[in-house]
Amino acid sequence: MPTPDAPPPAIHTLTRDECLALLNRHAVGRLAFAFHDRVDIQPIHYLHSRGWLYGRTSEGAKLETIAHNRWVAFEVDEVRGLFDWASVVVRGAFYRLHLDAASPKERQEAAHAAALLDNVVPNTMAPGDPVPFRTVLFRIHVDEVSGRRAVPGGGAVPPARAPW
Repeated sequence: MPTPDAPPPAIHTLTRDECLALLNRHAVGRLAFAFHDRVDIQPIHYLHSRGWLYGRTSEGAKLETIAHNRWVAFEVDEVRGLFDWASVVVRGAFYRLHLDAASPKERQEAAHAAALLDNVVPNTMAPGDPVPFRTVLFRIHVDEVSGRRAVPGGGAVPPARAPW
């Protein structure tokens, strides 16, 4: 906890490279989506690769909502303390991927997503999958990315670091 005579924390804007580095260090974030007057946010595992976030989920209300409005936000945080944290928000379009798509290109994109996600959850979409009920692959294009970091004591911005 800061003491009464300690300088206040400073909030700094992250560069695009710092935002992408934070995305690359993690595998769990929060997907936010909206329809009409309802906003929801759910935790989800992901992998960032070449301007896309890849993930998978189960059929249900989330996908029904996103089918009406594919524009989503995604957030990832690193928290070391009350005034020692970094947060990145991605905004972009949600694309559902199909392993059984009619188009060879679409099947290839879905297979690529499954292969990438296998690095996060071994046996993704294969025998031994620990969450076989998550049958829907997707990707989110990183249209916009922004981030902020709090530095305790208002000091200079230290180099970005992993939280543990």
